[in-house]
Amino acid sequence: MSQFARCTTSKYKFGAHISTAGGISNSVTNAFNIGCNAFAMFLKSPRRWISPDYSPEEIEKFKKNCQELGYNPLVDILPHGQYFINLANPELEKAEKSYESFLDDLQRCEQLGIGLYNFHPGSSLKADHEKQLHQLAGYINKAHKATSFVKVVLENMAGTGSLVGSDLGDLRKVIDLVDDKSRIGVCVDTCHTFAAGYDISTESAFDAFWADFDKTVGFKYLSAIHLNDSKAPLAANRDLHEKLGEGFLGLTVFKLVAKAEFLQGIPVVLETPQPTNEGYGEEIKLLEWLENYDSTKDKQEFDEKTESLQTTGAKSRTEQLAKFDKKTAKQTATKTPKKTTKKVTKTTTAKRTRKADNTDVKTETKRPKQEEDHSQDTDDQ
Repeated sequence: MSQFARCTTSKYKFGAHISTAGGISNSVTNAFNIGCNAFAMFLKSPRRWISPDYSPEEIEKFKKNCQELGYNPLVDILPHGQYFINLANPELEKAEKSYESFLDDLQRCEQLGIGLYNFHPGSSLKADHEKQLHQLAGYINKAHKATSFVKVVLENMAGTGSLVGSDLGDLRKVIDLVDDKSRIGVCVDTCHTFAAGYDISTESAFDAFWADFDKTVGFKYLSAIHLNDSKAPLAANRDLHEKLGEGFLGLTVFKLVAKAEFLQGIPVVLETPQPTNEGYGEEIKLLEWLENYDSTKDKQEFDEKTESLQTTGAKSRTEQLAKFDKKTAKQTATKTPKKTTKKVTKTTTAKRTRKADNTDVKTETKRPKQEEDHSQDTDDQ
């Protein structure tokens, strides 16, 4: 029996991004063995455009595992698209290649009976941003017509400039352009949110962000959460995931997540850089403990956990802060001097704190290192 028994009393669907090594059906048992109430996985290799089709036997085994282990694939499973898909690419040939892989993913979801599909919305590169948002939405509309029921879930992003979704307004614009509103949603990644300049590290900042999200996007489109701490500081525009409590976000925000009633019933999926599945099991149990946190009796233990986790991540935070400060100083030095210096302050909804240069675009469109850890066993797909 697994040391991480699945919690049947939690009101939240806490889970993690799971390996599919040996076959897509193995993701279900892997998720169950670490106590997931929801989970994510790649539908095929994230390193190749084309992967073999599922066999009828593998599809049936996946569905059987879901039924026997108590997962509803329509609402409990959140597959992640390949990182190199870019439906906003202004180069038509590349956009079409992305669309083929995107549509293949949606069709795989429907073969497995999965109702949600999450992906990075891409980048407009050096083209007109608004025009490429229309192109992105057009491909989603086209894919909806070619499929039956799977919901496309846009993820918010960590960068600025040409990346779609760093600003919540991008997500709303795409939603407005999608014809079937019942089949479009949003996944909020806590690391991406913080890196993009939206401070969620305190209770007041957390509340302000969600008020902004509801006003800009709308809670009815919130379909999932990716739960990660951030190795990089606020507004660093770096997609660097960290284990819960060890990064610049700290443990408080995850306690707030575990107490937020509006997050009940949707997948809340860990993507932290864990070397083993057991690490995810430990974090799921931490989240379940935070769900039941009682300030009258648990405050000392919470403070001790916070201090321990922050101590563990201190070296990494120091290194990343030094890199951030160096980059900021370099950017400041290359700008034309002005009569007055405008100081950027931390706000709860700091948006697009700087324009992305070509280096930023190249960096943000690459697959992040911590996300490579998720895919290390998926080439067998």
